[in-house]
Amino acid sequence: MAISEEKCYSNGMLREHTIEELLGRGIEHIYPSVNVLRERLMEDTPLVIYLGIDPTGPTLHLGHAVVLQKLHLFQELGHKVILLIGDFTAQIGDPTGKSMARAPLTHEQVLGNARLYQMQAEKFLRFSGDNPAELKYNSEWLSKISFSELLQLASKITYAQLIKRDMFQERIAEGADIGLHEFLYPLMQGYDSVAMDVDGEIGGNDQTFNMLVGRDLAKKISGKEKIVVAVKLLTDSSGKKMGKSEGNMVSLSDNAREMFGKIMSWSDELILPGLELCTRVSSAEILEIEESLRAGVNPRDLKMRLAREIVSFYYTPETATAEENYFINTISNKETPTDVPELRFASDLPGTLVAAGLVSSKGEFRRLVDEGAVSFENEKITDPLWTPVKSGVLKVGKRRFVKLIVS
Repeated sequence: MAISEEKCYSNGMLREHTIEELLGRGIEHIYPSVNVLRERLMEDTPLVIYLGIDPTGPTLHLGHAVVLQKLHLFQELGHKVILLIGDFTAQIGDPTGKSMARAPLTHEQVLGNARLYQMQAEKFLRFSGDNPAELKYNSEWLSKISFSELLQLASKITYAQLIKRDMFQERIAEGADIGLHEFLYPLMQGYDSVAMDVDGEIGGNDQTFNMLVGRDLAKKISGKEKIVVAVKLLTDSSGKKMGKSEGNMVSLSDNAREMFGKIMSWSDELILPGLELCTRVSSAEILEIEESLRAGVNPRDLKMRLAREIVSFYYTPETATAEENYFINTISNKETPTDVPELRFASDLPGTLVAAGLVSSKGEFRRLVDEGAVSFENEKITDPLWTPVKSGVLKVGKRRFVKLIVS
């Protein structure tokens, strides 16, 4: 599915199309301007562009995939790209959009979270061969800054610049505390641009403030006109970011069935932004789909298309078709699947389900029972202490089935 670099340079039309796709699709804002970046992209000198990700969770998700896809286009156009793991900044925690300070993480926790990041990012970036992406960790320079160097760096940013952030103003209005380390976070992220001597940074539009601090520092310290590319966020119907903190993410480590089912649970309002940000369906076809929605096409069919496109990309088209059929039969038609895995049960049903990965905790099992979302042989379970006395199929939630084998 990737556009080869050789084709981009040998085919001027394809290269121009890739540039316009990079500059237009899913973009919130480009600093200093779209035209400046377009001119830089047309030059022969490669740019150095980076994306920073704080490993505050053990897996990347579709929100990360949106910006990784943009970074992929920079690489395919022959520019140098860096995936920066914020192993130092993650220990502090980005305050962006937070109503209270994040819980601190140890460096061991952070490195454990980042373990799968490169492998998952390889769906978009080449880390070997011609023009490979580079993987860096910001502890390499941030952990070595002395107090005097930090003071010198802090002198480049004013209190007025930081305090005007909407999130800090909201905290003040609510009487909530703001930690001094939270003021320093944008400074640290901004210094990443200086330490790596980059030409530009890409990130979600919730990172615009932090990225612009880096743009300011790059100009004051290095005299460079750093480019900032702010990409639209993948948000749910309430406007909240689809990610780790909100608990509504589609993880890149989800299996195909989980991924398909989660996407089908999205609200109809997410169909068009989902197609724009999470798939490679052409912009022209997305406009046609938008017209069909206005004309009264069943949104469920279009959401099925969205789920099929995403699962096809991360797995295979054949897998996506199989999961579509599974979803139609088991979820829409409420049939019990024939390929249900077996699980031996002796005692403590919630504990058994947690150990098997069917639920995340005993508390989740109790909640699902209270919601009427657990059934055994098509009969709802109403008692969280219920224990099966015979073998049969247990349904947990909408998409999880297991055949209990009672010893």
